Amino acid sequence: MSSPSLPEPAPGAPPPRVGFFTDTSVCIGCKACEVACKEWNELPAEGLAFLATSYDNTGRLSATTWRHVAFIEQQRPVPLPGGIPGLPDGLPGGLPGGVPGQPVPGATGGLPGQDLRWLMSSDVCKHCTSAACLEVCPTGALFRTEFGTVVVQDDVCNGCGYCVPACPFGVIDRREDSGLAGKCTMCYDRLKGGLMPACAKACPTESIQFGPLDELRRRAAERVETLRAAGLHDAHLYGADPSDGVGGFGAFFLLLDDPEVYGLPPDPVSPTRRLPAMWRSAAAAALTLAAGVMAAFLKRR
Repeated sequence: MSSPSLPEPAPGAPPPRVGFFTDTSVCIGCKACEVACKEWNELPAEGLAFLATSYDNTGRLSATTWRHVAFIEQQRPVPLPGGIPGLPDGLPGGLPGGVPGQPVPGATGGLPGQDLRWLMSSDVCKHCTSAACLEVCPTGALFRTEFGTVVVQDDVCNGCGYCVPACPFGVIDRREDSGLAGKCTMCYDRLKGGLMPACAKACPTESIQFGPLDELRRRAAERVETLRAAGLHDAHLYGADPSDGVGGFGAFFLLLDDPEVYGLPPDPVSPTRRLPAMWRSAAAAALTLAAGVMAAFLKRR
C-alpha cells in the first residue's frame, strides 16, 4: 500500500488538506524517518545518548528532533494471535523484539506465562485543526499553509516561547542555540514542489503514509477493521475524530494500546478553545461595569 499522490486541484481552488497517517502496527523502529527528517531539514544530532530506559536514543520530540520513534517494551499475559496483516515478509528477522505488537518467541522476562512485545511509534507534530501554538503566537511566526499544515517562520519568531506551553502534546520547543521555536513543517518546501515529506518517503514499511487527509482517514478506518478481524482488538485510531478537543489531527495514528502507553494525552484539549467565549464574557463584564458607572454618575446628577 503506497502513500497516495496529491490530486491536482481545480483551477483557482486551494489544494486539499494533507496529513500523515502513522500505522504503528507495522513500525519496525528503524528510525529511517528520524534520519530522513534531520537530513532534509538540516537539523543537528542530539548527542545520541544512552538514556538507560530503552533502545531509543532521542527520547522525545524537540526543536531539533521533529520525528521521534518511541520504543515501548511490554509484557502481555496472553500471546497475541498470528502475524500482523500488512507487514512485509522477512522484516522482523534480527530486530530487537521481533514484530511490533507481537510476542517475542521464548522471551518471558522472568515472569511465567508472560510474553514480551515491542510497541513502536513514530511521533510527530499533530498539525491540529485548532492549533493553540498558532493562536497564541504574538508575531504571526506560526501560520497555516495552503495545505492545512502549521509552520514556524524562523525570520518572524522572536523566541518568546508562548507556543511551548500552549501545545497540549509538548511538541514544539525552542532551540538551545537561538531560542527560536522549531517543530515539524511536514516538509512544506517539498510540498510546494509536489514532493512527499522526507519521513514518509524513507519509511520502508509504509508505517508513515502521506496524502489527502480525508482519504487517509478512510484508509485508516479500513486498516483498523482488518487488524481487529485478525484478533488485535485493541487497535484504534488516535486523532482522526474532528470533534475532539483540537478539532482533529493533521497527523493521526493507529495505536495498539492506550495513548498513555505511547506518552500521548488520552483526551487532548486546546488550551485556547474557550478563548472566544472568554473574550465575550470579558466584553460583557466591561459593558456591565461601564453601564453601572454611568448609572451611578447619572444618579448623582
